[in-house]
Amino acid sequence: MLIVCSHCHATNRIPEGRKASEGQCGKCKQTIWQGKPVDLSESQFAKYTSKNDMPVVVDFWASWCGPCKAMAPAYAQVAEQMKDQALFAKVNTENAQQLGSQLNIRSIPTLAVFRNGKEVDRIAGALPANQLQQWIQQALSKMP
Repeated sequence: MLIVCSHCHATNRIPEGRKASEGQCGKCKQTIWQGKPVDLSESQFAKYTSKNDMPVVVDFWASWCGPCKAMAPAYAQVAEQMKDQALFAKVNTENAQQLGSQLNIRSIPTLAVFRNGKEVDRIAGALPANQLQQWIQQALSKMP
């Protein structure tokens, strides 16, 4: 299984059956995935969403957005709870305007689930932790 390190963004091979949260990066020697959302730049987004064999949940947000800030703790909580089911990332749309336009992000916060570089599901608006986890589990169940 291929997993992109949440620290240095190097691609690592993890043996089947082993959890990404247990793997150590061959490049930076840190734990590959710690269950905390990773801040992605525009240039890191494509690699992170297409080179991971695990699904990637992305929160598109902005610093001026009140609902984005209100949902951030719930998003971090769900990332920790689901750390062996999906990877979690955040993209600041103020810094990644071209990406936001390319992906047709019209309102924030917008959450999207990616698998092998393709968007699987999307929802707009802030959600409490329990609804967020339920939506992610539903999106993951749609995947082959």
